[in-house]
Amino acid sequence: MPAGAKRFNLIHLLLVFAPIAIALELLHADHIIVFTTSAIAILPLAKFIGDSTEHLAVHYGAVTGSLMNVTFGNAAEVIIALTALNAGLFDLIKASITGSIIGNVLLIFGLSMIAGGIRKKEQVFNSANTNIQTSMLFLAVIGLAVPTILAETELKPNSPANVDSIQIMSDTLAFTLLAVYIAALIFTFVTHKHLFVSAHAEEEHNNHAVWSKKKAFGVLGIAMVFVAVVSEILVGSVEATSKEFGFGELFVGAVIVGLVGNAAEHSSAIILARKDKMDTAIGIAAGSGTQIALFVVPLLVIAGILLGKPLTLVFTAYELAAVFLAAIIMNLISHDGRTNWFEGAMMTAVYVIIGIGFFFIK
Repeated sequence: MPAGAKRFNLIHLLLVFAPIAIALELLHADHIIVFTTSAIAILPLAKFIGDSTEHLAVHYGAVTGSLMNVTFGNAAEVIIALTALNAGLFDLIKASITGSIIGNVLLIFGLSMIAGGIRKKEQVFNSANTNIQTSMLFLAVIGLAVPTILAETELKPNSPANVDSIQIMSDTLAFTLLAVYIAALIFTFVTHKHLFVSAHAEEEHNNHAVWSKKKAFGVLGIAMVFVAVVSEILVGSVEATSKEFGFGELFVGAVIVGLVGNAAEHSSAIILARKDKMDTAIGIAAGSGTQIALFVVPLLVIAGILLGKPLTLVFTAYELAAVFLAAIIMNLISHDGRTNWFEGAMMTAVYVIIGIGFFFIK
């Protein structure tokens, strides 16, 4: 508990960056300082969103609680992406989606294995959950590959008819991916929930004081409001900051923005892995990656329709390859239900290699 208390105090200290970021934006401070402070401010806000939904899950039961985690688990990323969508930064959105997926599947999964492997020679987990996550991620890759490949070959956007075809295809695929995700929720939490029971779930709840419903909803609401405000500031400063440092938009979206919204969630997965709770740690890492691919992506496409800012599922070949490679190595390493630190090191190395590739794309 003392270690946990220290982490909680650190989160409190980081919260001061939220009003600082807002003040700096109002004072028209240097865009680099504004970007840095707003990025730091997102970290504790995302953590409090995750904490509040976890406490609400205890009050409302496993199924309802899981649905809450699905809805709010990637709230920070969704709000950042919606802000970028409203600003018409489509390339940044797609890069941040790619970065969030590979960041969870490769970097956080890998670091969790390393953290757990340092304390224990070999860790075991329920491979059924990971196998489902991998299958869903491959399905998402297919959903993104079809419009991307056709846009580069048969339907090059050199005529209004082709542009319309690509958009209609993207909209249709978005609803298809969302339907698959809903089916996955029913499979995981209703019809086959016995396959995904974590031996540590009850222990985790018993080891932590549970917030009241009023407190949990209050923290959730306040954190969501501040995330919306700070995300507006972050997105507003990202273009000028990337130009200042010579970063390409894909690198900023995939590596910087893609990790910011997930950082608090990432730390939770690593901490749980060190406690030998790999089922929960993998559920956070792999589950969040597939959630972005099958829930957040369709949500953004639908939001684009409603906002009059149509978003297609046409990604760059490198982005598509990155997600595909992430799905392959996750499947290869996790299929046996056992992990060690070296497997985690390999997954982390793959993330670094892909990140270096993004750096050189201008």
